[in-house]
Amino acid sequence: MSAIRLLVLGAVRQHGRAHGYQVRNDLEYWGAHEWSNAKPGSIYHALKQMAKQGLLHAHEIAPSTAGGPPRTEYEITDAGTEEYFTLLREALTSYDQKMDIKSAAIGFVVDLPRGEAVTLLKERTRRIEDWRSAVTEHYVPEEGPEQLGHIGEIMNLWIHTADAEGEWTRGLIARIEGGAYTFAGEGDPFVGVLPEDRENPYATGESHPGDAR
Repeated sequence: MSAIRLLVLGAVRQHGRAHGYQVRNDLEYWGAHEWSNAKPGSIYHALKQMAKQGLLHAHEIAPSTAGGPPRTEYEITDAGTEEYFTLLREALTSYDQKMDIKSAAIGFVVDLPRGEAVTLLKERTRRIEDWRSAVTEHYVPEEGPEQLGHIGEIMNLWIHTADAEGEWTRGLIARIEGGAYTFAGEGDPFVGVLPEDRENPYATGESHPGDAR
C-alpha cells in the first residue's frame, strides 16, 4: 500500500472539495512531508491519477489568483470513498505496515465508528501475537540473542518491535474504549485543517508548478 493514496483521499474527504494546494497545505500542516512520501510532486501526481481512476472528481473553476490555467478542485467519489475506507481498514489491521502508512491510518481512525475502530485494532494485536509466536518457534527470547550469533540480534529486534507495537496498540484500544476522541456518528469531529486565512506554521515554503493549478 502507498501512504500517499490514503493521505490524499483522506485530505480531500475532510474538505469535501479541495484544490491541490489545499491538500498539500493540509499534509504539510500534519507534518506528513516529514514522515511520508507526501512531497508536492507526489501529491499532485496522486490527485491526477486518482481522478483518472474515478476515485476523485475533478472540477475546473476560476483561474488561479497566481495566474495561469484555471485551478482544479477535487471531490471524492463513491468509488473513492470505498477505496479510502478499504485502505484505512487494511492499514489499521496490518501490523507490518511501514510507519508512514500506520501514521496515516491513526490520523484518520476517527472517521470510523468507535466500535469498528476497536475491532480492527484488536485484530491488529492478534496478528502481532501470531507473528511473534511464529518467530519464537525458532528463537527463545529468554536465552538472549547470542544463542544464534550476531544474527540473533535480528530476531531480537523483531521481538522487541512486536512487543512495543502490541503494547502501544493495547493502550490505544483502552483509551478508545474509555471514551477518548470523537468518532464517526458521535458529534462534531476534530478539525485538522487550517482555515483559508490562516498561515501554515509548518509549510515548507517550497514552490512547485502544481501549486497554481
